[in-house]
Amino acid sequence: MSIHSCVLAPRLKHALSQDGISKYGRMFPNLPAPPDNEAALLTLGRSGSVMDAPVSHDISTATDNPRIPAGFTFFGQMIAHDITADRSLLLHHARLQELRNFREPRLDLESLYGAGPTGEPFLYDLEDPDKFLLGINDVKQPDDLPRNQQGRALIGDPRDDVHLIISQMHLAFLKFHNCIVDWLRAQGTPAADVFNEARRLVRWHYQWIVVNEFLPLTVGESLVEELLTNGLKYYSYEPLAYIPVEFADAAYRFGHSQIRNDYVLNSGGAHGQVFPECAGTCPVPHERAIEWSYFFAVDAQHPPQASKRIDIHIAHAMIDLPVSVVGDTEVPEQHSIAYRDLERGDALELPSGEVIARVMGVAPLTSAELGLDTVQWQGETPLWYYILREAEVRHNGEQLGPVGGRIVAEVLIGLIASDPNSYFHAEGDWEPTLPSAQKGDFTIADLLRFAQAV
Repeated sequence: MSIHSCVLAPRLKHALSQDGISKYGRMFPNLPAPPDNEAALLTLGRSGSVMDAPVSHDISTATDNPRIPAGFTFFGQMIAHDITADRSLLLHHARLQELRNFREPRLDLESLYGAGPTGEPFLYDLEDPDKFLLGINDVKQPDDLPRNQQGRALIGDPRDDVHLIISQMHLAFLKFHNCIVDWLRAQGTPAADVFNEARRLVRWHYQWIVVNEFLPLTVGESLVEELLTNGLKYYSYEPLAYIPVEFADAAYRFGHSQIRNDYVLNSGGAHGQVFPECAGTCPVPHERAIEWSYFFAVDAQHPPQASKRIDIHIAHAMIDLPVSVVGDTEVPEQHSIAYRDLERGDALELPSGEVIARVMGVAPLTSAELGLDTVQWQGETPLWYYILREAEVRHNGEQLGPVGGRIVAEVLIGLIASDPNSYFHAEGDWEPTLPSAQKGDFTIADLLRFAQAV
């Protein structure tokens, strides 16, 4: 697929702040926020609330999403870490002639590559600096991230070690890069070009997966095709790309709803909740190493476990987060990701779901569809809750609805389009080039197979 007509009229408001230039801004400036209702937020988000999904260790339940395999929840988390890497949050002395010094958010795997072999050599193999350093686990296999003696991962973004599943996905991408290095050398690529060419191919195949697999599954094929053909309506990346708070602090947090109460990790029967059983920042033993056939469709004879449906119900493990993740808190509800997401949207004065729906020309959900009467909610609906409920009501929780889907798709496609080094700007209509690509396509399953991670 190619992209056309994505540039809208320049809009400085999203990029400039009193203190400088921030990578965060507003997609819908000046829209009203719902009234402040802290008591209702506490009621909605606390343990035992309507958003707290009951604990269940059943592998096949009515909450399974038949459309989206379980692994895409964590691929989506890796995308979030990639575009929000905090290496350049704010630039002072903002003048338009100085904007070239500002690092815009990109889907470029900075969380993987860091500053490269020269800038951050500890990420790379001392004996072969074109390749990433891999960790050796308890059975002497390269199936863990490299770690220091305290168990902390040596990676470009420590958030990719917050739990076992995301750390193993980061590892799969390290292996993907290393296998591309081997492939390029076998093709006769000059030694001086191998690292940069490998990084380009990793980035472009990753971006391709985001546009052609992750987004169609998440928001629907028709919306993605519309945006690629006709361009974006509400997200502008001129003069600078930015991350809308409506995306970062509401729409893209749909992934919190996709988390299952329990995951099977491998054929050895290892399983557990994301927290605390799969908590990260520690070595991954062989018996808990991820087999990706349990998370993605890499084996036709072994269907992966599903992600949870996108709805207002959040896995109890995320309602009762451990201190190691959230730290010491003043109120018990701050251990709940539901309350934290609702509170963050309130603090940022995000517009309601209804008001954005009206701007988009979409019929808003009714009060009966929203079901907030039980918490005595007054006025319009917090954006994060609205987007979860919209997915549940409009698509039975299998994909995002029209408001949430458009915010997510426009921002991710816009960030790729804004990057002059992305595959959107390749000469001609670029398609995946690795041997595992099938008829010009490339999936996360192809990536894992090429990386020899399955």
